[in-house]
Amino acid sequence: MSGKVSAHDVAAMAGVSQSAVSRVFTPGASVSEAMRIKVMAAADALGYRPNALARSLITGRSRMIGLVVAYLDNPFYSETLELMSRALQAEGYHVLVFMAGNQEDLMDTVLEEILAYQVDGIILASVGMSNDLSQRCDAAGIPVTLFNRSQQVGRVTSVTSDNRAGGAKAAEYLLAAGHTRIAHIAGWDGASTQRDREAGFCGALAARGVTLQGREVGNFDPGQAAAATRRLFSSGPAPDALFVSTDHMAFAVMDVLRYELGLRVPEDVSVIGYDDVAQAAWPSYDLTTIRQPANRMVAETVRLLIARIEGADIAARRVEIDGPLMIRGSTRSPEET
Repeated sequence: MSGKVSAHDVAAMAGVSQSAVSRVFTPGASVSEAMRIKVMAAADALGYRPNALARSLITGRSRMIGLVVAYLDNPFYSETLELMSRALQAEGYHVLVFMAGNQEDLMDTVLEEILAYQVDGIILASVGMSNDLSQRCDAAGIPVTLFNRSQQVGRVTSVTSDNRAGGAKAAEYLLAAGHTRIAHIAGWDGASTQRDREAGFCGALAARGVTLQGREVGNFDPGQAAAATRRLFSSGPAPDALFVSTDHMAFAVMDVLRYELGLRVPEDVSVIGYDDVAQAAWPSYDLTTIRQPANRMVAETVRLLIARIEGADIAARRVEIDGPLMIRGSTRSPEET
């Protein structure tokens, strides 16, 4: 057959109606297994592939999700991106990935591009959202879910780990191990995750009458985290424990402690991270860390977004999923005190 193969050609070969062909290629549509086999055999024989863009004009649904991420150098986000893409594809949605930093003007530009693709929904992964952007998405009728970020005003559904509880677990473990000179290397202060982790950590210390010996900002960047470590150990009594806001930064911190400052981990300094990325379990780091339950966070994000897309009247909510403390060799054990 010459020319472009159409659904009409497939219907003619399979001996079914064109609407039956459409149902076979529409995710979630009701169709018998016998019908599906017959239509797919004809489609394979003819080399037919449905035109997703044409179908979106008919149905008013693109079945595309705009996934916006701030950066991918942190392994947590590369791992999460794969989980998110697979989960959405399993529901019959296609993923368009957009990169955006934390600058609001850049997010404006990215949002314009996303809306031009007529996406059915948007997931912002570790990207903040202003009230103005939230209102624009509401006006366009496009549901938005924040992943690993939350919004103080609560206009948009967000899914995170329980960052306050995680920070508290880190503090309680260091205190139980007998540490008294405890410092914190923070991420980016503009991130809700950073603020909540630090609040939980400092709150748990305060409950025991302990204050931070030092605080430096690493801005979720390994190079800046390394520089922050040098500053913490450059003068005065050295910290005997560090809580680092992400594993990605903690790896750089441990490298500086060991290979530049000649300190032993954990004999001289205990280190706790946050995320539990795959590298945290590597013998070279063996990092004690708070696990972000990525599988459950992704599943809840996808569930809530698709429910909104499909018309469920769900009020904006803030979902916080607890994650465990993964105890490894980068921290002194309470049993050793």
